[in-house]
Amino acid sequence: MAKFLTLNTHSWMEEEQDKKLNWLAERILQEQYDVICLQEVNQLTESEQAVQAPLYQAVSGSIALHQDNYALCLTEKLSAQGLDYYWSWAYNHIGFDIYHEGVAILSRKPLAPREILVSEVNNPADYRTRKVLLAETEVEGQLLTAASCHLSWWDKGFQSEWSKLQAALLKAETPLLLMGDFNNPADQEGYQTMLASPLNLQDSHTAAAEAVGEATVEGGIAGWDQNQSALKIDYIFTSRRMKAERSAVVFDGQNGPVVSDHFGLEAEVKI
Repeated sequence: MAKFLTLNTHSWMEEEQDKKLNWLAERILQEQYDVICLQEVNQLTESEQAVQAPLYQAVSGSIALHQDNYALCLTEKLSAQGLDYYWSWAYNHIGFDIYHEGVAILSRKPLAPREILVSEVNNPADYRTRKVLLAETEVEGQLLTAASCHLSWWDKGFQSEWSKLQAALLKAETPLLLMGDFNNPADQEGYQTMLASPLNLQDSHTAAAEAVGEATVEGGIAGWDQNQSALKIDYIFTSRRMKAERSAVVFDGQNGPVVSDHFGLEAEVKI
């Protein structure tokens, strides 16, 4: 059974950030997920470059990795406890004025990463710049194409972003695994667009034999400042040939401590 995890980490923006990073690492050590997708994976623009980054596989043309890159710090903690992940990171844009913000993929097996510009703009100073990180990797002997996604809101770029991502993924020759913060609530237009895609995807949470929890954000957060509802905007989508056995909202204060302004989502899937 394959195990997957996605989380918008809101990294370095959290109170007690070091403690929350440790909580995340502890759950990964416990569950030993096969593939992990992370969003809002930040590094300070002014911090020092990393001297070494074991098992890091850079995408072509990537900016330099810094010592405080959140994914680097996480993988170092895991490696120190004997759990190694191959990983990659794609830089999207300047976040909160002081960070290089991006998305990451961690895999227990080697990965072949690349990034796709899905936004209309390509200017790191513009928060609308969005890149999806793709990586071909192996899970239980099967090659998969995984995508770490942090897309825009329905009326602020999502439609063209999804169109570009869909066009790229239609060329994939392997089953698909799309995880991330899609900024489109369940059962609204963006969500329905993804499920109606010729990519033939399923929402692992609704398809699972057992599903625990629902919302992944509660109340106002960055990008949803006026929100007063409980929303599900983080998803694990898979090709329909995979069978979702279990899906659960995690890091929500009930199933693990809160580590971000988003809750996480994990799934157990038969490949």
